[in-house]
Amino acid sequence: MRIIIDAMGGDYAPGEIVKGAVDAVRELGIQAVLVGRGEDILLALKEQGLDELPGGVEITHAPEVVRMEDNPSSALKEKPGASMFAGLRLLAEGEGDAFVSAGSTGALLAGSTLLIKRIKGIRRAALCPFLPTKSGSALLIDCGANTECTPEYLLQFACMGSFFAARQMKLDKPRVALLNIGAEPSKGTDLQREAYALLEQAGRDGLIHFVGNVEGRGVPLGECDVVVADGYSGNVLLKTMEGTGIFFAGMLKDMLTQNLLTKMAALMLKGGITAFKKTMDYTETGGSPLLGLNKPVIKAHGSANAKCLKNAVRQAQIFAESGVIEAIQQDIGKMKAGAGE
Repeated sequence: MRIIIDAMGGDYAPGEIVKGAVDAVRELGIQAVLVGRGEDILLALKEQGLDELPGGVEITHAPEVVRMEDNPSSALKEKPGASMFAGLRLLAEGEGDAFVSAGSTGALLAGSTLLIKRIKGIRRAALCPFLPTKSGSALLIDCGANTECTPEYLLQFACMGSFFAARQMKLDKPRVALLNIGAEPSKGTDLQREAYALLEQAGRDGLIHFVGNVEGRGVPLGECDVVVADGYSGNVLLKTMEGTGIFFAGMLKDMLTQNLLTKMAALMLKGGITAFKKTMDYTETGGSPLLGLNKPVIKAHGSANAKCLKNAVRQAQIFAESGVIEAIQQDIGKMKAGAGE
């Protein structure tokens, strides 16, 4: 599989991005196309002790870089030669199977919409990371790509999320829930109440397995498999869970390193502690698919290190092989009908 990677996107680009790409080639057996300033990429490789381009790694030169401070809506027009957009063009032209970037979310969404384009009939593409839960994991859709949504957007998010979760989590009927402030259908704003009605009807029609509302505290407890949210609420949930994981990991470390006795206890609990840290570590997931586009695009964490980037590439592999894009294309008529079109 051939994965196109934005070598200049992210807080630690190009060094950590290039290292992660090389690790992905070695460990995952993929081919990597690094897009960015050629001299900077070669320097990053040299800093890893690689004087020659490793097998399975290619470089495509792109002279410009999308910065976090750039206006997402105008970045493509102002910086058409940026690594992010050059990579998206390669994907659109069939030069790779998926694209990964740790750069600006807004610019990636805008560029993907214009260059890759949404599946016909899909109103908005959505970001969908997996969150750790008591029962394994849950897919959150959306987590920041669309801060303002309509009930119809949330219906489409629910359908797309259900298709992807079924293939990724090997579930016959993923439990789909709407993020809300209470379990009752009357809770929330007009958006949540109207979306609830659409999701409930989609459940009756057999398009999804809708289980009602889920509160934020119910997500890590494993009360559903797919969490449907507008991008604003979803991002708050995502960042809160990330911060909580970091907080608890720090507290646990402090507790277990206080004295000799607690250090001995830590040795006895080493396996469980390692598993806990891995569960809560965002670098283990690496990135989130942008569902609703015609081709696989993965948004890696903005502070991606090499491990995170490598796992984002793994996500790109899984996404490209999942068949979810084809499933959405086949069922788009049902989604539109459910939205009353």
